[in-house]
Amino acid sequence: MSKDKDGLLINYDYCTGCRACEAACRQEHDFAPGLYGIKVVEIVLNRGQTYNFVPIPTDLCNLCRELVSQGNKPVCVHHCMAQVMRYGPVDELVQEMLNGRKKVLWTPQAKPALDPITGRSLKITEKE
Repeated sequence: MSKDKDGLLINYDYCTGCRACEAACRQEHDFAPGLYGIKVVEIVLNRGQTYNFVPIPTDLCNLCRELVSQGNKPVCVHHCMAQVMRYGPVDELVQEMLNGRKKVLWTPQAKPALDPITGRSLKITEKE
């Protein structure tokens, strides 16, 4: 799989909000407090009748490039207890996205990551 054409499909209709993806990502990449590679956001609509958890990859996410190059899944996908995340080629994920509702497809963008407190560029390095 080419890292330029791979993505993350998230079916948030079934996300339980357990935040296992957040914890696994933060531990794998050793992010400082307040920094996330993926963040679960709670969305309450319709006076509390609609309650969704939506895992949102941030600019710090590189889809675990190093792990994937070794044949593994990104840690968020591996640790998702509700199995609502799928990693793979974007063209395959688009087809899967068409079958169902409340699905989002995310692909990494080449942007510099900024520290939310200082505004300075963060250098993200893979663990050795």
